[in-house]
Amino acid sequence: MLSDPIVALATPPGRSAVAVIRLSGRGAFDVAGRCLRPFHPDRPRAALRARLVHPGTDEHVDDVVAAPFPAPRSYTGEDVVEISTHGGLLVPGEAVAALVAAGARPAQPGEFTRRALLHGKLDLLQAEATADLIDAGAPAQRRRALRQLDRGLSSRLEALRGELLELEALIAYDIDFPEEDEGPVSPARVTAAWRAVRERIAALLATAPEGERLREGALLVIAGPPNAGKSSLFNALLGQERAIVTEVPGTTRDAIEASTVIAGFPFRLVDTAGLRDSDDRVEQIGIEVARRYVDAADLILFCEDHAAGSGEQYARRRDAFLANLSAPVVRVTTKQDLATRPPPDGLPVSVVTGVGLDALRARLAETAFGRLLALGDVEPVVTRARHRTALERALGEVEAFSAARERGVDAAATATHLRAAVGALDDLIGVVTPDDVLDRLFASFCVGK
Repeated sequence: MLSDPIVALATPPGRSAVAVIRLSGRGAFDVAGRCLRPFHPDRPRAALRARLVHPGTDEHVDDVVAAPFPAPRSYTGEDVVEISTHGGLLVPGEAVAALVAAGARPAQPGEFTRRALLHGKLDLLQAEATADLIDAGAPAQRRRALRQLDRGLSSRLEALRGELLELEALIAYDIDFPEEDEGPVSPARVTAAWRAVRERIAALLATAPEGERLREGALLVIAGPPNAGKSSLFNALLGQERAIVTEVPGTTRDAIEASTVIAGFPFRLVDTAGLRDSDDRVEQIGIEVARRYVDAADLILFCEDHAAGSGEQYARRRDAFLANLSAPVVRVTTKQDLATRPPPDGLPVSVVTGVGLDALRARLAETAFGRLLALGDVEPVVTRARHRTALERALGEVEAFSAARERGVDAAATATHLRAAVGALDDLIGVVTPDDVLDRLFASFCVGK
């Protein structure tokens, strides 16, 4: 475990009132003492004013506020010093350079949080939640990351792990008392315990599709015939004019993608070319791109204007298109400011008057994240493919345990499946984490975290 002193700027570089520098590791107080006049390591967690000087030249770099955090009561579990300097590009950079000259090493991305994990200050799930909180662009992402940082998911997994160990203990009686026909533990009790832990693992695993969608943003593809108001609706949901809007059918030739927040949830909006038969080569390419986006969508917003659908042939083609979609579909009827009566199908909306837009936003959030809305912010959610894979392994081993018992496999052999399920949960929590997993995780962190 590396413990040499490391230093990095913990705030974004650039013009600001204050910048924060973090220094951590064995000997961090010695490094700080060479640069700060005065430095008070004997007054933990007290923020005191000091002069920061270059240790080689004694040149005055800045007037700062420094706070020492002795190990183990610090973010990393090591001796930590947090130094607040004036902001900007020059002063924080020169302050970091002075600390490097005093014996610190520039930190690698995520190295502070990696040390916190290795010192037991947080588990792997909390480390991932730290990165998710920093990257959060929507309120729902922030709430979910805070819940995971508060060990919501970790606590649930530890409870599941405990249930698996209790089930394994029941099986141990069969191993210890093989001469008993029924054993000291009834098969019904074992089955009930197995069913309970299986249902809990399956319930947690069921949150994975929407949980991963929450972290990445739901891919919302706006599709429909030409001149159906798709680009206008795209701009309205985005809150800015990104797509060109004209009355000429076929104006949109290529897909336009942009990120936005709808009802507190993250979405990746895609405006696509109008779907129709066309002899125009460029438009044909755009339509093919639109179809590929439709196939990959998490949710499809199908638009048709208030005057559409009068022809029987159009209705057949529309219904055939909708029937072949694999993703959920929200249908809207656009340009309601020009309509004289309510539409027979689809939510009525108008980007001119704003009619129906709030209802549409609520419908989109409900369709894409309905399970998460039902769970609220209390229940834990699986948000990464790594989580899902580990839970799938655990569930598979639990089901293999039951199948082995039904085939009459001896107790010692069936118990290996429970031990493997516990191992899958241990991998998920990060009880023993390979270096390559940590390398992938912390490579996405900012340097000062």
